[in-house]
Amino acid sequence: MAPSKPDLTSVKTFADHEVITPPNRLSDAVGRAIDGDDPVARAEAALAQLSSEFSGWMNDECEQLDRARRNVHQNGMTALPRDGLFRCAHDIKGQAATLGFPLVADVAGSLCRLLEETHDPARVPLDLVDQHVDAVRAIIREHGRARAEVVAAALTGTLRRVCEEFLASHQPQASDVDG
Repeated sequence: MAPSKPDLTSVKTFADHEVITPPNRLSDAVGRAIDGDDPVARAEAALAQLSSEFSGWMNDECEQLDRARRNVHQNGMTALPRDGLFRCAHDIKGQAATLGFPLVADVAGSLCRLLEETHDPARVPLDLVDQHVDAVRAIIREHGRARAEVVAAALTGTLRRVCEEFLASHQPQASDVDG
């Protein structure tokens, strides 16, 4: 058994309170840098080795998003299906840029905004949801092809504009809020 370390907790007592400072054992958990070692370069090399998997991971995320969309079509834009769709879109939004699909992140972000900011979820147009999901699928499928980024950027801009117009026209009115 390893010898126990002394308890380095300190307690400072004041008139109306105490401040307890636990020991800092973080330095024991962190390795020491070795001369000539570049941890950033090692991390980038590890990421480069994984990069061949990125497309597969994005395809998996895309399939989950498509299943969530089908669930919304089958069960309506009720809380559980809507939350599942939002979660899938949010995951893609967060991962896409890291995995090399930054334009997918923009489309997924637009879908998140649509789902989050529509006052009455039942009013979210399923056609607009479908357009977002289909755009994510298309951008991933066409990634790396000639002019794919130009088409994806135009598609992303159009979806964002349509989403903004919908949200602007479906904000609750003062009479809705005052009720």
